[in-house]
Amino acid sequence: MIKAAVLGSPISHSLSPLLHKVAYDALGLESDYSRIEIKSGELAAFLTGCDESWRGFSLTMPLKEEVLELADEISELALTIRSANTLVADNGKWSATTTDVSGFTHALDSHGRDASGDVLIIGAGATARAAAAACDGVSHRITVMARSLSRVDSISEAVKLSDVEFIPWGQTDIFESADLIISTTPNGASDSLTQFFPLNPTSLFFDVLYHPWPTLALEIWSGNGGQIIDGLDLLIYQAIVQVGIFSGISFDRASMAALMRSNGESALKTST
Repeated sequence: MIKAAVLGSPISHSLSPLLHKVAYDALGLESDYSRIEIKSGELAAFLTGCDESWRGFSLTMPLKEEVLELADEISELALTIRSANTLVADNGKWSATTTDVSGFTHALDSHGRDASGDVLIIGAGATARAAAAACDGVSHRITVMARSLSRVDSISEAVKLSDVEFIPWGQTDIFESADLIISTTPNGASDSLTQFFPLNPTSLFFDVLYHPWPTLALEIWSGNGGQIIDGLDLLIYQAIVQVGIFSGISFDRASMAALMRSNGESALKTST
């Protein structure tokens, strides 16, 4: 029995329980994967109350940074991006890591793309740092558009090999020159930028959100003829790595992703 859950707030919209159940059923494993509302500041008390039946947890906002103060062991990658989305029980200790970085890489690869060239990341939070780390060493230049410069240092520390620069919010001429655009902002935060989208975009637009689905940015970008990747793909590919961690089983990533995608799309179409 694999007992796990996704933790965060708000959490009611999360598709993680569906995707994990689909995966464990496909692997012939009994599972109990739920969603639990845990707000900022509540994670420590929750973990203290967990018994040995728990295998691990998927973490979403606002817990990806908070967990770093609580885990007994933290992977080097999670330390680099100052964010962890996976917590695993290991001999009475909690081990934290991230599957977000590989989630970006595998999602791009599934569409026959990579992060080469010039990349624009919209936003500068935990997800932006994961995106930057996924692009590092592949991209020629990573440009970060953010409303505030308060997180410049943390983004810079996540990039070791590629050139990185920061531009103010609304410097929209970059939409024409970027090869890949990754939006990591919360719902509605970047809607004002859509009026500056090119009419015939040649770059790929990757939006990390899947609620709403599709986002306004993806609707406009694809409506103008541009290629897109939605947040469901990111959720799927980071979840696939988590399923491997929680189950200890190796399996074909592409076929599992297709199965998850089919079920995820059905759920999203029903809810909208």
